[in-house]
Amino acid sequence: MKNLFLLVALLAAVPALAQTTKKTTTKKATVVKKAPAKATTAKKTTTTTPKSTTVATPAAAPVAPLTQAEAASGLREALTTGVTKAVAFASEPDGFNLNDDIRIQFPPDAQLVATTLGALPLGKQAVEQATNLLNRAAEAAAPQAKDIFLNAVQQLTLTDALSLVTSSQKDAATQLLRKNSEAALNAALRPSIVQSLDQVGANAAYSKLIERYNKIPLMTPASTNLTDYVTKETVDGLFILLAQQEAKIRQNPAAQSTAILKRVFGGK
Repeated sequence: MKNLFLLVALLAAVPALAQTTKKTTTKKATVVKKAPAKATTAKKTTTTTPKSTTVATPAAAPVAPLTQAEAASGLREALTTGVTKAVAFASEPDGFNLNDDIRIQFPPDAQLVATTLGALPLGKQAVEQATNLLNRAAEAAAPQAKDIFLNAVQQLTLTDALSLVTSSQKDAATQLLRKNSEAALNAALRPSIVQSLDQVGANAAYSKLIERYNKIPLMTPASTNLTDYVTKETVDGLFILLAQQEAKIRQNPAAQSTAILKRVFGGK
């Protein structure tokens, strides 16, 4: 009897087991296919290095040797420029008077006059005033010297122009002009000095001092004639200024103001 009940129970359990089995499903593994990664293309920055272009520098044309004619022309040009500037400087107010290189003092034979009277009351002031007037006379006459000097420059014979250009003496052309023309320049300028000495009152002031000096007992009388002395000192002063200008042209490219001056002196 017990076996019968056991059999019935087993039969009843069979449908339940079948139902349970149907509910149990095996889930398929879902494989998610990943989209293929996009290839990242790195853009290459291409730097184009320009090819260095070497430009051939044309060779400088050879400079032709300086000729005798060019050297002579350059020297005359240098002297002409120098004379123009020297006379301009000398003609300015105090061009002689305040320039220690060319200031005119009492004549050598009248130095004792200046020393003696300078030691007396008011004598020093009178001597200084007369000295200033000597220089005023030179300044007044200087403009008249320009044409005289320029004419001498044009007449200058430069047979040794090439050696003068390369000379170690920076005033070589001025020295040659002085050697050849100084006496003629003095003679030509003398009338202008006579006139200027009177115009500025130099003759009157100087004569007054000399007369005062000549009254001193036991003194050798001094001369009152200033013309030859002041003429010589004026010409001498102009030559000094001219020499300075020539040296500047030779040494300073900025002073080589014309093509011929650059050609002759520019290579130094």
